Amino acid sequence: MTARVAGPADWPEIAALRTRVFVEEQGVPPEIELDERDATAVHVHARDDAGRVVATGRLLLPDDGGTTASLGRMAADASARGRGYGAAVLAELHRQAVLGGMTAIELHAQLTARGFYERAGYTAVGDEYLEAGIAHVTMRRELP
Repeated sequence: MTARVAGPADWPEIAALRTRVFVEEQGVPPEIELDERDATAVHVHARDDAGRVVATGRLLLPDDGGTTASLGRMAADASARGRGYGAAVLAELHRQAVLGGMTAIELHAQLTARGFYERAGYTAVGDEYLEAGIAHVTMRRELP
C-alpha cells in the first residue's frame, strides 16, 4: 500500500474524510476543522483497493526558516483503521518533511493515537491537555 502527495482533485475526498472522522465521529466543531493552513500544507493520502481516500494527513513546513515541521489532521476511515493506511500516510509525510529540509516533526496526538505515534518513533514532550475538547499530548520525532 502506498500513500502519495495529494493534488487539487483529491481535496474534496480528503475534506470529506476529515469531516467524517473529526466532525461527525469526534464532535470537533466544523469551523475549526478545515482552516486557512490547508491552503499551504502538504497533504498526503492513501486509497483503498476501490480507489477511495481512506487515510490522510497534512504537513506544515515552518515559514520562519526553522527546521521543525508540524504534522496534523491525521485521519483514517473507520473501515481502514489498523490496516496500514495511516502508517503509509505517516511514512510519506516523513519523506516530504526530509525533502523539505526538516530535521524534526512535532504533532498534537490524541491520547488514543499515542501508541501509533510511539511505534513510529515519536516521544511525548510535555503534559496532556485538551484541544477541541479531546485529550492530547505533544509528540516529537527527529528525522534522519
